[in-house]
Amino acid sequence: MDRITGVQLFIRIVETGSFSKASVDLGVTQPTATKHVAAVEARLGARLLNRNTRGVSATEIGALYYEKCKTIQRELEEADNLASLLQSRVSGQLRISTSVAFGRRVLTPLVLAFMRKHADISIDLSFDDRYVNLVEQGADVAIRMGKLADSSLGASYLGTNPWVLVASPVYLKGHAAPKLPSEVAKHPCLVYSSVQGDERWQFTGEAGREESVPVRGPLRTNNLSVVLEAAQDGMGLAILPWYVAYAAVQARRIVPLLSEFALPVQEMHAVFPSPKLVPSKVTTFISFLQERFTAQWWKT
Repeated sequence: MDRITGVQLFIRIVETGSFSKASVDLGVTQPTATKHVAAVEARLGARLLNRNTRGVSATEIGALYYEKCKTIQRELEEADNLASLLQSRVSGQLRISTSVAFGRRVLTPLVLAFMRKHADISIDLSFDDRYVNLVEQGADVAIRMGKLADSSLGASYLGTNPWVLVASPVYLKGHAAPKLPSEVAKHPCLVYSSVQGDERWQFTGEAGREESVPVRGPLRTNNLSVVLEAAQDGMGLAILPWYVAYAAVQARRIVPLLSEFALPVQEMHAVFPSPKLVPSKVTTFISFLQERFTAQWWKT
């Protein structure tokens, strides 16, 4: 029996005046309780309890030992209460990991709004397009795009991240806009190297027919802002997440193409180190995001 349980057992024996009642309260057998007290008395070299037919009572030394045990019990209860309080409060530091473009364009204003709502929280926000090991990096939560691999991590679904095919009006003045996915292959394309099949773009028609189109062009990069800038400069066709393209589409710097054909849609998840005992600061932040990633969230 561990010493903490032993302290609790000794306290209950003194308070109930009974080995049997204390044993029931703590879920141990009476012989176990008797052996434990005997071991403590042997270790201390002093008798702690008087045993007689009327029950059990503390000796003078036992009474002093009881008071010290009560102090230890109160300290343990305060420690437990503190841990529960910190677990339930939205406070402390929240370490968040996300990709560069999504973090700058979408997550940053949401994080600032979350901080305004929860004054006791501080944020450590890091941007990285590489896969981040949450445990090694000490992150509390990461925002990830695409289907999740099976793992021991906890995850909460946030919504979807749709993409759009675009080109600039300047480019379209000198090139006929594609009317079918197969015609995309005839155009110079700006390739974002991280997702969407790299140099093959996937389209789905209204009837559910899928078509994979090989593309090539003057630029290949893993930075979405660079793809957007090159598209606006008229260097070719590009596929972009709507959250990257939306402001430029509204300003007519780029225009959507092949709107009747769908590009693959990425799932968005908030991922955290473990599905068990998730801190309140993490669950509250995830709920905050879920309320905002509604239909066509990129327009807000």
